[in-house]
Amino acid sequence: MMISVRGKNIDVTNALKEYVEKKLAKLEKYLDLSEAQVTLAVEKGTHKVEVTIPVNGMILRGEEETGDMYASIDLVVEKLEKQINKYKARFNKKSRGEGKSGQPAEEENYEEPKIMKTKRFAVKPMPVEEAIMQMNLLGHSFFVFSNADTEEVNVLYKRKDGNYGLIEPEF
Repeated sequence: MMISVRGKNIDVTNALKEYVEKKLAKLEKYLDLSEAQVTLAVEKGTHKVEVTIPVNGMILRGEEETGDMYASIDLVVEKLEKQINKYKARFNKKSRGEGKSGQPAEEENYEEPKIMKTKRFAVKPMPVEEAIMQMNLLGHSFFVFSNADTEEVNVLYKRKDGNYGLIEPEF
């Protein structure tokens, strides 16, 4: 697996890089992984680790922050292992059929999340600034709109850091 490790406000030492590589190698027993992007950041005394791994057209992502970089790495790898197990269990359960014996109890008791509500609305063309205003007026954490500049459907979302993110799908 090719692992790209970069740092923000931190020098990525060989020891840190080797630790990240060793920990992420554990994930290869679950899936065939070809690459991973890892960002190590230090902000106001917190050590944050973000890992992004493309897998079969999907993206596996984890983020953790603690007071210690090594602890953050450990926690993000644990989080990614849980995500992989959850989705592999769900995929295997669907492909084998519901409730076959021999599965661990955790997988048998897992309930598939249900869509509880469907909402339809007109997608109005607007600039990104107006979409931000609309999202804030509605009090939502995301907003789907037709971007007036690109004439494409975009998703605007509120980030944990208080800023905004814009998703521009590629078809």
